[in-house]
Amino acid sequence: MLTRPCTFILFILWITMAQIPGQEDKEKTTALKDLLSRIDLDELMKKDEPPLTFPKTLEEFEYTFNEQGQLRHTTTGEAFVFNAREDLHRWNQKRYEALGEIVTQYVYELLEKKCNMTKVILPVDVTEEEPRSFIYLSADAMSNPAKLLVLIQGDGVVRAGQWARRLIINQDLDSGTQIPFITRAKEEGYGVMVLNPNENHLEVERPAKPTPLPSPEASDEPAEKRERKDDRESKKKRDFYEKYRNPQKERETEQIPIRENGSPEEHLLYVWDHFVSNAAARNVFIVAHSYGGLSLVELMCQREAQVKDRVCAVAMTDSVHNIWHQDASKSIQEWLQQHCRNWVSSPEPLDTPVEPMLPDCPRLSAGTERHELTSWRSFNSIFQFFSKALQTGDEYEESSNTVTTRSSHRTKHEHNHDD
Repeated sequence: MLTRPCTFILFILWITMAQIPGQEDKEKTTALKDLLSRIDLDELMKKDEPPLTFPKTLEEFEYTFNEQGQLRHTTTGEAFVFNAREDLHRWNQKRYEALGEIVTQYVYELLEKKCNMTKVILPVDVTEEEPRSFIYLSADAMSNPAKLLVLIQGDGVVRAGQWARRLIINQDLDSGTQIPFITRAKEEGYGVMVLNPNENHLEVERPAKPTPLPSPEASDEPAEKRERKDDRESKKKRDFYEKYRNPQKERETEQIPIRENGSPEEHLLYVWDHFVSNAAARNVFIVAHSYGGLSLVELMCQREAQVKDRVCAVAMTDSVHNIWHQDASKSIQEWLQQHCRNWVSSPEPLDTPVEPMLPDCPRLSAGTERHELTSWRSFNSIFQFFSKALQTGDEYEESSNTVTTRSSHRTKHEHNHDD
């Protein structure tokens, strides 16, 4: 990034150059061009931005999570400060992203050590050479005969166990992670599956393209002089704006998609086919935040009968699904109206009905206007909704069994009378 003194120098040079044609002073023109040739804009800008290398652990960052789950500086006790270097937004953003990667690994550790979840690799038949993803399962996720809770976050940088990285870093672990949902679900007798819909590819460094050597017959100039000339010409052709925006060259990467998990929608479909549909639980419950709601509707479009047969209730939080754009059938819309609730960002008090935008699931206020907070603010309401849905389902099942039993007794009685 150019500092003000550097910008001022370039501005003066630009004005001077603009005046030269009117002066018709060849000597001044030559002197100015010589001065400009000595200014290395790359080096000038790099000096203003520290290297894009950052710590690899929380300890090296000098941050830790306190007893309240808040990220605090180990020395000052202050919350995380994004603008660590004034007027260096790009560097600050890269530093924030580096901390975010560390936080992701920290949450994985909490899932395994605090929540006793087990990491399961995807695809299930992955080879050594293939890129891979994973989900987390509680010990009874596949064997619990009664209830299974499936957690699906939104899109972006969040990974398994997270609702919002911003909340984890700037607020606390409870609001930003799925850990409170996991803990309460296990206390209430649910098996739990934590999905990882944004782990879609392996990112590898792209090999540098070899620079073709010029043909010896192409020029009579000495090779060294020719190479210097080519270097200068290449440098002149670079886009100045790109230099200003990105003075430090970052490594070029390419993405290798994970088989059958190359998108959030593919991931949910894969987990449904290989895990949820094979789980023992009679009743499946789903919490889907933001893009997770869209993925769920997409799953219903492809596995409608299975979802209706297994899923007892769905809690969406500020879902971005659209039943019209996703071509959801009328039967799917009707099922969502009966079995789904969407807690949306709204200034209204928690659980206040919100005007529906589309004829699908009822919308309720999450008690906050912040999209990323909707899951945490509706936490208690979601579990109450699940309990009520389960109770209603049990009553319906009991009623159905009673009707079946009475019908059986009546048939038997009639049959004996005939004998």
